[in-house]
Amino acid sequence: MSSVWQVLVGNLAAVALIVSMWTHASYRLYRLSAFKQSAGLGLALGFAAMSSMLLAVEFDQGIIFDLRLAIIESAAVFGGPLAALVAAVMAASFRIYLGGAGVVPGLVSIGIVMILGLGLWFIAGKRPVEHAVTIFSAAALAGCLSVAVLSLLSQEAFDRALKEVGLPIAILNFAATASIGFYLAYFRRFTLERDILYAALTQAPDYHYVKDLQHRFVATNLRVARHNGRTRSSEMIGLTDYDLTSKERADELTAIEEEILATGKPLERFEEFLVEEGKEPRWYSTSKVPLRNRQGNLVGLSGVTVDITEKKNLEQELRASRNVMAQAMAEMSDGLAMFDPDGRIVFCNEQYQALFPRSAYARCKGAHITDIIRASVRNGERKDLPIDLAEDAIQEAGRQLFVNKDEILALADGRWLSLRTRVTEDQRVLALVSDITALKESEQSLRELAEQMKGLAETDSLTGLANRRSFDNALSREFNHALSSGRPLSLLLVDVDRFKRFNDTYGHMAGDECLRKVAGCISKAARRSSDLAARFGGEEFAILLPDTRADKAIAIADRLRQSIRDLAIQHEGSEFGSVTVSIGATVLSSQSLISNAAELVARADLALYQAKGAGRDCVGFQRLEDDRERKSASRS
Repeated sequence: MSSVWQVLVGNLAAVALIVSMWTHASYRLYRLSAFKQSAGLGLALGFAAMSSMLLAVEFDQGIIFDLRLAIIESAAVFGGPLAALVAAVMAASFRIYLGGAGVVPGLVSIGIVMILGLGLWFIAGKRPVEHAVTIFSAAALAGCLSVAVLSLLSQEAFDRALKEVGLPIAILNFAATASIGFYLAYFRRFTLERDILYAALTQAPDYHYVKDLQHRFVATNLRVARHNGRTRSSEMIGLTDYDLTSKERADELTAIEEEILATGKPLERFEEFLVEEGKEPRWYSTSKVPLRNRQGNLVGLSGVTVDITEKKNLEQELRASRNVMAQAMAEMSDGLAMFDPDGRIVFCNEQYQALFPRSAYARCKGAHITDIIRASVRNGERKDLPIDLAEDAIQEAGRQLFVNKDEILALADGRWLSLRTRVTEDQRVLALVSDITALKESEQSLRELAEQMKGLAETDSLTGLANRRSFDNALSREFNHALSSGRPLSLLLVDVDRFKRFNDTYGHMAGDECLRKVAGCISKAARRSSDLAARFGGEEFAILLPDTRADKAIAIADRLRQSIRDLAIQHEGSEFGSVTVSIGATVLSSQSLISNAAELVARADLALYQAKGAGRDCVGFQRLEDDRERKSASRS
């Protein structure tokens, strides 16, 4: 009996070797159509079946037992009709070639297994390799069929075969089918991940590239290839900058990369203006980071170069526009008034009066500045002067006339005026007033445009973490990935306790420094390359933890809370005497009943609210399974 096990185990090893060879070959032959891929799988499994028959256990003269049924069924279940037909024809032909008394039962068993395997392939939705249940079902079917087909033998041969080889043939057919199924599933997932990463690199709109330690390109996207006169990304493999540009330029780039590899410090958003032969001058922003393997050893560097010419041109246009506006404001003199040392008008033009229609009657020769202010207050002309302004405040506003200043006045009728006052050597005052409503509207448009440009940046300028826009994009992407893959996705919302009091006590400069230190701890908490730490808004931060279960997320949150407390930043306005944070945690799992990322943020925010309610400096947790809300908090 031991020899039966040995032969069948060796049989299984041979089958595994052939399947492994095919999967590796198919990865290299990725350009083959789905039809050819299926035929190739059938061909590989056909050879595996033939090898299995060559290494078979000889039961009687002409009757052999092997793993061909598991192989034929695997071809049907995991490859579909074409793979099953190719493998079955090869196995049947070889069985006929071997001959013997078992030819007919062998051919019948091949046909039965192929038909039942295709049935399971159809029931599983034609994609059975993606489901573990189907793989185990196919393995169980193979084990059962390997015993059932023994009934094709005579009664005496059946009884003896069942006793001598029934158990090993059933177990090893089960193992062979399961092994083939899970290996194909693993390899398809691996191939898909590699294809996604490769597509993300090669199809990105900016210039993406990866180099080895000898500064040779090992991967680029199509944008890099075309920029260097190539039509395909593969044509860049093995080249260096010395093959693509002048020696001086190549020396410069190599020196920068050598420093990155030597120090381990990335090059971040390095801007340069390049004039390349045969190309228009362009502005570029380049970032390069060293790459390390899982053992921490340097293996190369990755770079991304962004064409920022349009951004630079827009910035220059904005600066020019602002200069034009400043010059226009300096040159305009629509309204003019002269005050004597006592604060009375000695001269004013009609336009000066027209610019202040509600108090025009008081803006005449001989009028005192305080009388003008009172008229403006009574009529609610200026937004900055309430109608209940006290007399002391009116007198103080009158004294401000004798101070050189430039003011922007917002009027109740929606207009904006520019007021420039200049004191002469003999203590007379010249007031120039211009209607800058159109300019203010233009400035507002420019400010909104500048804000839009600022929103294009990926990093929060104060903390160095990702900004809200980057976080929202990452959350949407990871949420959809978690829903499709069934992998958990954890979210932490971090809020600095009593931060308003901190700002009121120590000032905004100290508040900014506090946020930077807290952000440093948060950045360290997001250790993996897939994690994302972002400034959510104000004193709130967020940490996105893909593929992280609830217990791990809570542990990370608690370590983060303790690390911030260990900073020992003095905070007299806090009940703890130092800066602390409250953290809300939640996790999306395959059992969660939510359909969009906003609900995940809302649950994390509810957990944060619970942490605040629990006394702060703790972690609140919201579980999403079955839409039941539960919370937990940990306290140091």
